[in-house]
Amino acid sequence: NETLAAGAVREALEESAYEFTPEFLIGVYRWHSNTSDATYLRFAFGGRILQHHPQRALDKGIVRAVWMTPDEIRTTQSRHRSPLILRCVEDYLAGKRYPLDLITHYE
Repeated sequence: NETLAAGAVREALEESAYEFTPEFLIGVYRWHSNTSDATYLRFAFGGRILQHHPQRALDKGIVRAVWMTPDEIRTTQSRHRSPLILRCVEDYLAGKRYPLDLITHYE
């Protein structure tokens, strides 16, 4: 029974080997993939990176975490799994910030 913010912390560690502390919500995004006929709901968080654990094994299928500039992200759009990646980055760069308490977690 994990909160969304706790899930973001866990996923960041499992997929990048970085400890992450969410400080704000960038946005909530819905996208329907015509290819897989699946609908995705993404919650994008912003915050601080605390520590890197370079010896930690990443989740299966993830080779490495890569830091990219906004321009590098824009020029690699054809390799993105969804258009949400660039949209979240653009919203972050535009200064979109919402308080974490916008999300209510019920036990």
